[in-house]
Amino acid sequence: MKKKIVVAITGASGSIYAHLLLKKLHELKDQIAEVAVVMSDNAKDVWRFELENDHFNDYDYQFYTKNDFMAPFASGSARFDTMVVVPCSMGTLGRIAGGISDDLITRSADVILKERRKLILVARDTPLNLIHIRNMETVTQAGGIICPAIPSYYSKPKTIEELAMTVVNRVIDLIGLEHQSYRWSEEDN
Repeated sequence: MKKKIVVAITGASGSIYAHLLLKKLHELKDQIAEVAVVMSDNAKDVWRFELENDHFNDYDYQFYTKNDFMAPFASGSARFDTMVVVPCSMGTLGRIAGGISDDLITRSADVILKERRKLILVARDTPLNLIHIRNMETVTQAGGIICPAIPSYYSKPKTIEELAMTVVNRVIDLIGLEHQSYRWSEEDN
């Protein structure tokens, strides 16, 4: 079955992860029925600052504003099976953990959790305080997946994009899409 995926982009640092995920989802479009994107205003500002472009406008996905509660994925009846919040700010994580549905991102996360579907939060902050850790615990106990934006190095990435892609490839695996990426094996030791 093809996936219906919501990508939510918050104002946390790490726009490169959202950029690379959207790009990779486009490459895997034969496995995907639909990608819907909601992006906060802060996310757009951070994207412009970090990536020095407005390329979030270049993707051929349906974009929704953060207050568009008429978006299909604001209801469980739309049957979106996966939501990825990338990067996920600690404020967004806290609101999701607290069940506060004050915008489309948090409402959609609440819907995904209540429908027992896959919620992946690509948390992007360091260091973590006890509140962050407890919020991660709460989301995990509710069925969400915390996938910190912590790159791996065993594939020996040569560029910032290759390094960031190690996180995005893990997200793609968590979504359940088939793709080519570096895989740890006995031969690498």
